[in-house]
Amino acid sequence: MPSFAGPPKLRSDASRCPTDLKDAAEITGWPATAIRAGLVSGDPGEDGFPKYVWAFKRNTWFEGRLVNEVQGTYKGYPLADDEVSPGLRVREDDLRETEDVSL
Repeated sequence: MPSFAGPPKLRSDASRCPTDLKDAAEITGWPATAIRAGLVSGDPGEDGFPKYVWAFKRNTWFEGRLVNEVQGTYKGYPLADDEVSPGLRVREDDLRETEDVSL
């Protein structure tokens, strides 16, 4: 069954999101939580939204890429372990202690 976002249309190098991520309200809140936590790239788009945001959920890092600079909407996907930067990796313990807070 596809997610609330529709059936996946993955590129050959794309990461597939876990199929049990079904709560749209929770997932769409991750970028705002990431921005408040400072888990963002330092290169804002034209309207001030960061180009990238990160969330640590279910012991997995997710990256959100800005796809609409006017509305501030993001396309998200899980990162492979070798794609996680050392700067994010050092935040894991703190994020686990705050019950899986988003970046």
